Amino acid sequence: MTNSFPNPTSFPKPTSFPKPLGSIKPNSLNFEQTPLVKATGFREYDARWWFGHPASDKLPELNLMGVQALGIGLATLLEQMGVKKEIVVGHDFRGYSSSIKYALIAGLMAGGCRVHDIGLALSPMAYFAQFALDVPAVAMVTASHNDNGWTGVKMGCNRPVTFGPDEMGRLRDIVIGGTYKLSDGGSYVFHENFADKYIEDLTNRPKLKRKIKVVAACGNGTAGAFAPRILEALGCEVIPLDVELDYNFPRYNPNPEDMEMLHAMAHALKEHGADVALGFDGDGDRCGVVDNEGNEIFADKIGVMLARDLAGIYPNAQFVVDVKSTGLFNTDPELIRLGAKTDYWKTGHSYIKRRVADLNALAGFEKSGHFFFNAPVGRGYDDGVVTAIAVLDMLDRNPDKSMADLYRAIPKTWGSPTMSPHCPDETKYGIVEEVVKIFEAKKASGEKLHGKDIIDLITVNGVRVVTEDGSWGLIRASSNKPELVVVVESPVSEARMREMFATMDGVLRTFKDVGEYNQTI
Repeated sequence: MTNSFPNPTSFPKPTSFPKPLGSIKPNSLNFEQTPLVKATGFREYDARWWFGHPASDKLPELNLMGVQALGIGLATLLEQMGVKKEIVVGHDFRGYSSSIKYALIAGLMAGGCRVHDIGLALSPMAYFAQFALDVPAVAMVTASHNDNGWTGVKMGCNRPVTFGPDEMGRLRDIVIGGTYKLSDGGSYVFHENFADKYIEDLTNRPKLKRKIKVVAACGNGTAGAFAPRILEALGCEVIPLDVELDYNFPRYNPNPEDMEMLHAMAHALKEHGADVALGFDGDGDRCGVVDNEGNEIFADKIGVMLARDLAGIYPNAQFVVDVKSTGLFNTDPELIRLGAKTDYWKTGHSYIKRRVADLNALAGFEKSGHFFFNAPVGRGYDDGVVTAIAVLDMLDRNPDKSMADLYRAIPKTWGSPTMSPHCPDETKYGIVEEVVKIFEAKKASGEKLHGKDIIDLITVNGVRVVTEDGSWGLIRASSNKPELVVVVESPVSEARMREMFATMDGVLRTFKDVGEYNQTI
């Protein structure tokens, strides 16, 4: 008896891919043969989903077929936007990131893209690859500093700018609606040792004249494979801290905005008598700083220091900062003397990056530690290592001053860390809209906050409430996690800063969906 099988060429050419579902039970047949993509994973300027973790019973929001759907959808969007379907991809160091990247690559190729895979990478390394390989688009698989179990993708097709709400909304509608299309012509190339090109680009310059001892803290994240090498090549004496790659993040999440990481940096700095500690987040696009006396300097204050340094070289410089940042960008006497101008804009790396490009600003600073340097300092995208180099150059230009001296030179304010009370993705934006209305009503009625008039409400991103003594408080929705964001500052006293926090928190406590803070003052 002879078995006969159909000729493979007789099968119809695939023309579609299954439409995703928003919820599928894991460990089931359906989970293996249907794309899972939860719509809320499409954030304002990148994508983040809970992929799953063995220690958690939280249901996944994405599966590998869902990642394939995302890839086909991204290829479809590029075609709709008239962008050549050629794209750089990379992945951060997590136990599942490479799997997600290869599923994304499968989708991109099925959508007709030529894919340039640079392997394990920092997000800024992928942005650099757009320039170095002359490729229009990028898709970097990373969850940045989020807890294990989270994944995400940072995307763009107009270097150095990355996707904002319009592009993310279009991509969401294509993927969730299943309106993507398969296309011939997909191909793949792997760029071996691409990281060496990135490192060469940052180190092909004169070495630092000043001898600087640096703690390089990486939180066991991806930056550990690259940042210490770069700092050493620039002439620094490097004290490595948690640079061994370990996607379990055994000590703390690599987040230089988190006090736990800053405390570890300060301890290592004092132990080794270092001049500065530099901390990098999980995908290397942010940098945190601790000075030689162990002061954990919030990123917006580092921004003021760098703005002073750069404005002294480039008079009348234009800067962009996010609404979470200190008011010193507008009130610092030295920046005023140097003719610097600052625009306060929406929080989010894509927002600030785009605003820096639109205004042709010299630099943009975000309180979370995303810094953007335009030519001649950088290429306009956020790179934690470029930020670290800017800090080291500032020290090099001030050989008779320590990092603490430069920090003391800026006017003192009392500010909070970025505090994030839990709030579901489904309700957080509506709650912020109500909060804006509450403060608009308070201002309209002449209500005072702890005896001070409200003189300004900045509502480009949530609401920043400014009182007559310069104290302010901000409430906005987080763009990448189910949280709200609260920041307060006062140039008067710690007591006034705490009063502003009490005001902000008092309003939030009227909403039942607002939960506990990740940290507070």
